[in-house]
Amino acid sequence: MADSNEIDDIEHFRERLLQLRAEILDLQGARDDSAATVQLDQSSVGRLSRMDALQQQAMAQNAQRRAAQSLGRIEAALRRCDEGSYGFCMDCDEAIDPRRLNLDPTATRCIRCAEAHDG
Repeated sequence: MADSNEIDDIEHFRERLLQLRAEILDLQGARDDSAATVQLDQSSVGRLSRMDALQQQAMAQNAQRRAAQSLGRIEAALRRCDEGSYGFCMDCDEAIDPRRLNLDPTATRCIRCAEAHDG
């Protein structure tokens, strides 16, 4: 059974995850407007302005994709909190260093397994 320190840590990370999710969702509304379809009516917008608008649209769409990926990782981490598997490496089942989780509360691997997986 988990001791009270482990439970407190999970609650700390759950709160961080919920805060990160709220921040991403708050920013998402502003991004939705920037990612909207660009009007290509030459009579109302010059060529350079259209190119700039298209570039801004592409950057906003990329930011939306990254936000969706982050939300997916956050939701998965919150499920692991609920299931009792949060903070354990998905490869070796060892505890993930809390310092690593402080840097990235969505981490699924210990540093050793992450290096092996990425390298």
